[in-house]
Amino acid sequence: MTLAIWLDGSLREADSAQVSVFDHGLTVGDGVFETVKAVGGQAFALTRHLHRLAGSARGLGLPEPDLDEVRRACAAVLEAGPVPLGRLRITYTGGVSPLGSDRGTAGPTLVVALVETERRPDTTAVITVPWTRNERGALAGLKTTSYGENVVALARARERGAGEALFANTLGRLCEGTGSNVFVVLDGELHTPPLASGCLAGITRQLVLDWVGAKETDLPFDVLERAEEIFLTSTTRDVQALHRLDERLLPGAPGPVTARAMRIFAERAADDLDP
Repeated sequence: MTLAIWLDGSLREADSAQVSVFDHGLTVGDGVFETVKAVGGQAFALTRHLHRLAGSARGLGLPEPDLDEVRRACAAVLEAGPVPLGRLRITYTGGVSPLGSDRGTAGPTLVVALVETERRPDTTAVITVPWTRNERGALAGLKTTSYGENVVALARARERGAGEALFANTLGRLCEGTGSNVFVVLDGELHTPPLASGCLAGITRQLVLDWVGAKETDLPFDVLERAEEIFLTSTTRDVQALHRLDERLLPGAPGPVTARAMRIFAERAADDLDP
């Protein structure tokens, strides 16, 4: 259920928050977005998310977003619909444009919406998929609304009773999930793919690197077959252990390294809502 929406300068009711059918974010996926966790009516790590939003916009060639306006929009939406735990979605698109790849001159569209959500379970099942991330593509490392690949892969995961799907990149190296970063434990040490793999510079990923410590390591995709522990990170997951990868069971999940990461992240996040 959508609780509150900000569209181009003001709060709207859900049935009146309408975006043009010619908006470039709809017609060609020309947009960027952020998903922010809202805890007790307050956004978590909002400053980091806003900086990444601006970086994604620059990478896509969109005008620089007014981050003060985005921050005001987030505050208004959170005040209008406070919830114990929510998903705050910031979407910034190329705006009304011709039917094609050329951008128009109307200016960008800004939408901020809030929905209530529930805490994810501590463990999940994940599959690997045969499609790859292009670490050299124009959108590599950007959080854009061009999410078709993720929709297809996540649908495959759902069909197989899993909650996420993991990609290799074109070089056969471990990359990321449809909406998450991945960490593996090898010989008791924690590793995650480097940004050069093509993975998104996840906010939770970076906080785990800062708070828990891990090595950014170029890893073959088949490392998943021998990793002692595997976990995912994302805004809506925090730190989530894997109990199954394809047909491989990981008994005892979360393992000791993952459990420590979960504990440290929860403690540090509770101490500082905008780290």
